[in-house]
Amino acid sequence: MSKTPDPRPRGQRTREHGTRAILDRFADGDPSQTLRLDELLSGLGRRAFGMLLFVASLPAFIPIPGGGAIAGPLIVLIGLQLLVGLRRPWLPGFLARRGPRREAMARFDRRLSPWLARLEHLIRPRMAWVLDHRAAATFTGLLLVLLGAVTSLPLPFTNFLFGAMALMFALALLERDGALMLLAWLATGVAVAVSGVLSGTLATQALHWLQSLGSS
Repeated sequence: MSKTPDPRPRGQRTREHGTRAILDRFADGDPSQTLRLDELLSGLGRRAFGMLLFVASLPAFIPIPGGGAIAGPLIVLIGLQLLVGLRRPWLPGFLARRGPRREAMARFDRRLSPWLARLEHLIRPRMAWVLDHRAAATFTGLLLVLLGAVTSLPLPFTNFLFGAMALMFALALLERDGALMLLAWLATGVAVAVSGVLSGTLATQALHWLQSLGSS
């Protein structure tokens, strides 16, 4: 029996399974329910790294002390797995059974949906080699390790910036957009370099301050 053709435009059919549709699905339901990470990643295939990275970046946007200290190690974990060439993310049991509340996913869905709606005509599957080539995936993993490391640093006013960069990686992986991944590479390289300079400067200033206290 022949399959009935879908009357909707091809772009609309593809976008239906994109990031907005995934977030809408996770946001719909009991707000108090906890969404387990293993359930969030189920059925996403190669895009599972993107969803895990999306969830890992959420603490960076929560205005509480230590948000970066939570997001940073999770981003490092994802980067290490890409660095060693895993095809799908692995999580220890105690993490796989945990996850964000549906209320948090709904809140971020509401915040991101207007931006995603504006970006829909720009973000699309393309340049697959940037996502699938072994060397490219290794480089992505390396940058995520560095991004997670600087996210963990107590640098003031940086959580939102680093969280936004993690979201760029997440969207690139979820939407299979190699061009967006290249942009994430560039932005993260610059941010990591600047953060390295700032953290070195702060460490030097702290050392001088401690030395001055000791000599007084």
